[in-house]
Amino acid sequence: MSYPGTFAESQPDRPAMVMAGSGVRISYRELDQRSRSLAKVFRSRGLEAGDTVAVVSEYRVEWAEVIWATARAGFDIAPVNRHLGGDELSTVLGACDARVVVASQGCMDAVQAAISGLPRIGTVLVIGGESDATNGSGNFVNYEEALSSVGTDTELMNEQLGGRVMFSAGTTGIPKAIRHPAPAVHPADAPLHLGKYTELFDFDIDTVYLSPAPLYHTAPFRFVLAITQLGGTVVCMERFDPVQALQAISEYRVTHAQFVPTMLVRMDRLPEAVKSSADLSSLKVAITGAAPCPPELKRRIMSWWGPVLHELYGASESYGNCHIGPAECLARPGSVGRALVGTIHITDDEGNERPVGQDGVVWFEGTSKFAYTDAGEGRCDNGEQWPGERGWQTVGDIGYLDSDGYLYLTGRRNQLIISGGVNIYPQEIEDLLLLHPAVSDVAVVGLPHSEYGEVVAAYVVPREQLLNEVQVESILTAYCRSKLAGYKCPRRFVVVDNLPRGDNGKLYKRFIETSLQN
Repeated sequence: MSYPGTFAESQPDRPAMVMAGSGVRISYRELDQRSRSLAKVFRSRGLEAGDTVAVVSEYRVEWAEVIWATARAGFDIAPVNRHLGGDELSTVLGACDARVVVASQGCMDAVQAAISGLPRIGTVLVIGGESDATNGSGNFVNYEEALSSVGTDTELMNEQLGGRVMFSAGTTGIPKAIRHPAPAVHPADAPLHLGKYTELFDFDIDTVYLSPAPLYHTAPFRFVLAITQLGGTVVCMERFDPVQALQAISEYRVTHAQFVPTMLVRMDRLPEAVKSSADLSSLKVAITGAAPCPPELKRRIMSWWGPVLHELYGASESYGNCHIGPAECLARPGSVGRALVGTIHITDDEGNERPVGQDGVVWFEGTSKFAYTDAGEGRCDNGEQWPGERGWQTVGDIGYLDSDGYLYLTGRRNQLIISGGVNIYPQEIEDLLLLHPAVSDVAVVGLPHSEYGEVVAAYVVPREQLLNEVQVESILTAYCRSKLAGYKCPRRFVVVDNLPRGDNGKLYKRFIETSLQN
């Protein structure tokens, strides 16, 4: 196999990572040299194999350096949401047991607040920060000066593959740290990071991959690592914009790209003149995931881009994965595909397997085990697993299987609405409303009701800001009644300016539910 040290010799000037907006880039020669230097900096600060380096930064080329410094020196990398406040960040850094933090200057207020109660963090490398700034809560060192202090010419001894600590999305609570240890091999001998996906999507040395989502999310991080493991080029968007995404595909001759459904919605709603002028001829594969993609949206995108859209289903826990390709998307609308590894089981709450076509909890059998970690204590919680000898795992998704083993997701167990004793899953309603031309964004939740227990409510961000709640309710009530069973139609529509979505498109319903209680 290969890694940046190999490509520094075979293709030293090829870009490993390019920032789409600024054009700043790092070649494989530079990536090899600077990741070696950074690994030495980490070791000089007392890190040993298995220790954790956390990254808190916006998208920039230094990400590639930290990824490969940890990957080739046996450290675990923990990509952290840069939008967290001090208290939230402290919880996350403690959960992954970070020993060193790499942070950009723009994130320093939160980092300084976070580490004041975390004595195990001995060093913060500041990208763009002041030289050797220190205070009572830690040792803050300028990133570039730290690299210069160790030089770029000496060999990195005892290279060993490092692991990663990813975080659950936190859509229903505080994000949990999930540690994925690496096999004890030289990074040049590491297995393909994405396994079957590498062949499935034809990733190779000629791949140019567009990454529009932040690297602290699991899918973007893993794909960036995989592409640079293979010697391809990653084109990163500092911030997603639908027009700029199309421009990046054209300018950099992007072959592969990954988008969450909300990004696809924004591109699909561009003016026809903008869409028709976009040169997408280089695009071979487009991947969507992180949230179920409405079937009608898939159809629209493929009528524009051609048969290139694939959907993935999985979780930060890597407890199981499904894939569905372009032809299958159209033949089986609504499915997220079949399991790539292991076996899917659908059960009721008592563990009885459900018949084909009937909803239940989604479990995976025969897949990699995952564990949550806690501050300074290593593995402490193996997630939700079936007791006894079954050994199945779940993250609480609800869905059903068809007769050919294709999975269809209908919601999350903790987001189920029970109205008058009837189970209602918000996902179906959200998918329908999101495609209405009057709707920019939507979240469906259950509101308490004295008679029915709960009733369905839709929080709507209208595309036309002048639309008031009465108009929105009139338009969308008629639309829902023409498409849905009566009990699924929202009883209330609430107009809001925005909804709490992460950069990866996930909807944080816990914030909506909290606001309802206040």
